[in-house]
Order: sequence, then structure tokens, then C-alpha cells
Amino acid sequence: MPNKWSSVLVATAAAIALGSIGSAEAGTTKLKQIGTISNPAGPIDGFDISFVDQKTQRYYLADRSNKSVDVFDAKTDKFIGGVPGFIGVTMKNGKPDNDTSGPDGVVVIGNQVWAGDGDSTIKIIDLKTMKIVETINTGGKTRVDEMAYDPKDGVFIGVNNAEDPPFATLISTKKGHKVIAKIPFEDATDGAEQPAYNPADGMFYVSIPELKKDAKKNAVAVINPKTGKLDRMIPVDNCHPNGLAFGPGGNFALGCTADGKEMPAIITIMNYKTGKVVKEVPEIGAADMVSYNPKTGQYYTGSRGMPGGPVLGIIDAKTNTLVDKVAIKGGNPHSVDANHANGHVYMPAGSANGGCGCVMVFAPQ
Repeated sequence: MPNKWSSVLVATAAAIALGSIGSAEAGTTKLKQIGTISNPAGPIDGFDISFVDQKTQRYYLADRSNKSVDVFDAKTDKFIGGVPGFIGVTMKNGKPDNDTSGPDGVVVIGNQVWAGDGDSTIKIIDLKTMKIVETINTGGKTRVDEMAYDPKDGVFIGVNNAEDPPFATLISTKKGHKVIAKIPFEDATDGAEQPAYNPADGMFYVSIPELKKDAKKNAVAVINPKTGKLDRMIPVDNCHPNGLAFGPGGNFALGCTADGKEMPAIITIMNYKTGKVVKEVPEIGAADMVSYNPKTGQYYTGSRGMPGGPVLGIIDAKTNTLVDKVAIKGGNPHSVDANHANGHVYMPAGSANGGCGCVMVFAPQ
């Protein structure tokens, strides 16, 4: 770990570099690792979703190993604390059971973190007291996984991806937290994944990895938070989408889990207005989460399953071309998000295969 002053100098240099990048060349900037952040309670080996709150510049991580939601300062890259009270890593037949482990998804709503747990509940954390203050049951038997938030209408969406069929739950973020709707994905035969809110049309978009047991037939579900109904399904082929993040020009990137064995290793860029594929970015795929930073003009992919080993993928969102693949050591590096203010990118990695059991921090070169 760098000392206090070297950390400040690195962060300052990164911020200056980020501010000096012109819009024409921002998307082509590469990243380099500048440090790591650990949880003093123990290694971060089992983990799930991570989220940067851009307003406060705090980074939140679903840390299953320590049964907590971990809170980090994304300005100084320091550990702040962990909020306990989650199930942690559960076991089935002697192996970790992803379907019932938690915490899972995390999203910041005002002064709260809403976090999914392995027992089909959402636990609401008060960020002033750093304690769980409410639990909402979504009625399933497995984890509430990824989630998103519509700030205009005050609606939260959480996805139970391990149910059969998987379903999404819409909940009001206003006092009382009324459950607005439960939306099953009847034709989804391999779960449902990352949702994202699109402020341009006020809809939620949800990755659907597989339809009717055909691995090459995939979709993006579009949900109307006002009516609580499924609006339409946008077909996607040869992608098996997990991650989903909106970028410029009405485009969104799908984190295709395909690794080149049965389907090509690609990241698919689509346009919500046309419902058409804009471009398939080659040589990068096998991704779970996807994140977008409008200030750098880049998508970031948690490409844990690439044939040559896990990588952090960097894509220029203007040209939709691959900028770089940063090799990652460690187990299951699938979660990624970015601090828009200083350009830092965060990717957790477990201790297996020489990993750090921590959060790796990257910055623009």
C-alpha cells in the first residue's frame, strides 16, 4: 500500500490527467493499477455487485466473505467501514451456493443503501448510522441480485435471478415502501441479470441471458416503472447478456458472457431507440458487470471468463472499439464500477490464483 502522501499525489495526478484529456481522445485512454483497498475484517474472496455513488464519491461492495456491505471513500481510496447483518456465503453439496448467498446487488437511494440478500430480501441501510433499518421480502426463496433505481418516479427494481421463472420486483422508495409489482420473465430459462434505468425514456432495461432454453436466443426486457408492466422484449442473438450499462447516443453495452467457445467473445452495443445492434466489439467478452463513465467516454467490463484469463475490458464508447484488456489476477473478478470525478475504476478480486482478496484500483494513464 502507498503511504498517505504518495496516495494523495497519485490521486491528484490522475485527476489532473483526467481533466486534461480532450473529448476527442478521452475514450482511448488506458488504465493502470495504482493501488488496492482491503477490508481489515478479512479477505474479500466471496463478493458480488459494487456501486459508486457519484454524489458522495463513495464505493459500496457486496462483501459475502465478511457478511457485510463494505463502504470505501472513492476520493482517497480508503476503507471506511462495513455494515454487517447479511447471510454471507452459503454452502450446497460442499460448494458455495451463489443462489442463496448474500449480500448481492447494491444501489444508493438518497441517504440509504438498498442491498439484496440470499433469502429473497432487500435490506435497507441508513448511511448515517451505518445500520440496517428495514427488511423487505420479495416473496422468493433465493437471492435478490442486481438492481437499479428510477429517481424521477421514485421506483426501485430488484431482480431475483435464481427463481424459476426469474422475476423483477418494483418497490416505491417513498415512505412505506409499497411493493408496486412483481414481473415474472416466463420465457427466461437462465435467470435475469443487470437492470439499468434509462432517463431518456424513463424505462428499466433488464438483461435476459437465455430464452426458451436456446442459448443463442437472448433479450433485453423493457419495464415501465409507472405502470409496473413489461413493455416489450428486445431480441438479442449470440450474446448471452449479463451486464448492461447506458452510454452516449441512446446506446447501451451488454456484457455478453460468451467466451468464444459456443458463441463469439464479444460485447454487444445496442441502441434503445431502434432496438438494433450498433456494433459487436470483438476480442472482449465473457463479462458479467458493465459500467460507463461519461467523463472518460468509456465502458468497463468485468470479463472474468476470457480464454487467456480474467481481464478488465476498456471500450471507447464513441467509436465502440476496444481500447485495452488489463490482465487481472485473482478469483472471479466480475464486478466493476467507476468514480466519474477522478476516473478511478474499481474491481474486486479474490485470493485464489494469486489474487489480492481486495479491491483493485485503476486510474487513467
